[in-house]
Order: sequence, then C-alpha cells, then structure tokens
Amino acid sequence: MKYYVISGERSGDLHASNLIRAIRVKDDTSLFRGMGGNYSIEAGLDATVHYQEVAVMGFLEVLLGFRKVLRYLSIIKKDVEDFKPDVVILVDYGGFNLKIAAHAKKLGLKVHYYIPPKIWAWNQGRAKKLAKITDGVYCILPFEEEFFKGFGIQATYVGNPLLDEIQKFEGHPFFFQKNELSYQPIIALLPGSRKQEVKAMLGMMIELVPKFPNAQFVIAGVSNLEAELYTPAVEAGIRLVVDQTYDLLKHSVAAVVTSGTATLETALFRVPQVVVYRTSAISYHIGKHLIRVPFISLVNLIAGKKIVTELIQKDYSVDSLTNELNSMLSNVQIKAAIYEGYDLIKEKIGTQSASDRTAEMIVDTVRNPS
Repeated sequence: MKYYVISGERSGDLHASNLIRAIRVKDDTSLFRGMGGNYSIEAGLDATVHYQEVAVMGFLEVLLGFRKVLRYLSIIKKDVEDFKPDVVILVDYGGFNLKIAAHAKKLGLKVHYYIPPKIWAWNQGRAKKLAKITDGVYCILPFEEEFFKGFGIQATYVGNPLLDEIQKFEGHPFFFQKNELSYQPIIALLPGSRKQEVKAMLGMMIELVPKFPNAQFVIAGVSNLEAELYTPAVEAGIRLVVDQTYDLLKHSVAAVVTSGTATLETALFRVPQVVVYRTSAISYHIGKHLIRVPFISLVNLIAGKKIVTELIQKDYSVDSLTNELNSMLSNVQIKAAIYEGYDLIKEKIGTQSASDRTAEMIVDTVRNPS
C-alpha cells in the first residue's frame, strides 16, 4: 500500500520514522512519500520536501513566514494528488497538517492523524473540523482521548512514543571521556530544537553558569541547527554535546529545559528540572489570550497539577533560575516531591508501544475499511 506521511519538525520526524518502520513490518508492500526530515528519510520516506525548508514558529513568526508556508502547502497538496496514496498519515504539526487533511478529504482519501494538534489548549473549535476531516486520531497524551471523543472524533490513546525511544536507548559507556567532561555534577541546559527557541533561550542560560561554580553546565545541541547558534555558549566555556540529549540527561543532577517534548523526556529520565520559555512579546500576548490550559509543560499537564516550576517570559530571569535550581539541588523535600510527580506521570502514560499500536490500527483500517 502507499502511505503519504507528513511531519514538520524534529520530534515529529523522529516519531514518524518509528511509525514508518512499524508499518513496514506489518505491510511488506508499503511505499512511503511525503514531507519529513532525516529520521524519516532513513526509515524509508521518499521526501518531496524536507521540513527544515518550511519551519517557522510563534504567532508573529508564522505571520511573517506565511507566504513560504503557502508555497509549500501547494507543493505538498499537488504531490498528494500525484502520488494517489491509500492513506495520508499526519504527524503533529497542526497548522500545516490540518490544511492537508482537509485537502486530502476533498480528494476522497483516508486521513489518519498521529499525535494530533493540541487543540485542547487553544482554539477548541477546531475539534469539530478535525472530526470531519479524519478517519482516525491516535493520541499520545492520556487525557486527550476523552477530549477528542467528546467532539465525535475516532480517537484512541496509543501510549507515548517517547517511551519507545527511551526503552531502546543504550548510553555511551565513555560519555564523559568522549566529550571531555569533568566529573563535577552536571546541570543540563536544553535550549530547544528550533532556531528561534535557541536564540531566545540560550542567553539567559549562559548568564546562569557563574552562579554555580561547583557544577558543570552542558548544553544539549542538535545537529539540524547551525553550529554558530551555540557559539556564545562555547565562547563562555560551556560544554556542548550534539545529538546526545539522552546521554546527557542520564548523567545530570538537574536541568533547565525549554518547554516542549524535552520536558517529558527529562521527567522520564527522572532529572529534576525547571521549565522555561520566552517568545516575542506579540506572540506571547496573543497566546496568553488564546491558551486555555493552566500549564505549558507536558510534565504538569499530564500530572494535572504542578510538579515542576515554569518560568515564562519576564519570570525567566537569572535570579529566578538560580533560586529554583538551588532549591531543587539542596532541598530534599522538593526533590522528593518532583520524583513522586514523575512516578505519577509514568503511571498515567502506561507501557504500550505507541508506534506498533498505531501502525497496526492504521494498516488494519486501510486493509479492512468498514
């Protein structure tokens, strides 16, 4: 069968690649085409567009990059028509993929959404639209299934794909030697996986370093971004490790983490963390009026209560970061409460393989339409 798969950023690309591999096991005739990144390409995707060509983020940034997004939307729509897939599989990347879903439905194609857009956080009216343009939605957060079903969407909680990644992770036996690290306690700095995030978040992280002379700070870099983005940190004497986030978390005593998927990864590695986020003033004020959830981190959202501290916009300061890190490192009760919260999150997520279950449901549904 022919599968058209679309992901639009690094974590979505990773999860799409695992789904592609799982589908290939269940369908040895499978052909894959679409939009993605290096992970998906290595898994067997014939990529018409690399997601890096399209990437923009934030309300203001999306507005300024609107023409570029429209151009690539047209390219992908035309490619879907030419490829004539048996099913279109959308992975995260809500703004773009919802438009593709609507187009695919007009063409009479089956549309399945893995990692649906977070419309429970803002613009919940889009749920009614999602019900009309999808044949199946596969949720990775425990509370999403009930929310989506409330709008008549064929939704299933399939587990969280991060568990699949962490369970197969094998740490590098010489991580410290490989990266020329000392054996001082490590505080991990995770500034994000997008250019705009790193530019917005890294400066404050650099200023934090002198406050903790008895620790070593290490930045989790990603290879899909220009090395120059990390130059200010490297020039300040901070170690940079690239594409080694799990190894870094495995050896860290604490972390400062930009809000996103990395907050959940950090929790699953049981590293006490402070969640931070800053965006342009316009994007923040627009988002503040639209977002309908009490937290921004997946850790607190899944737990349904505050487990870790979130420092957003003006609260993201050197003094606040210093105070929070000192509390986590020195206060046994605070650290114990974080670990207890992490246990709750792991219990809620469960242990099932998200990629395998989603692949099985999609292949079965396409082969045996009701």
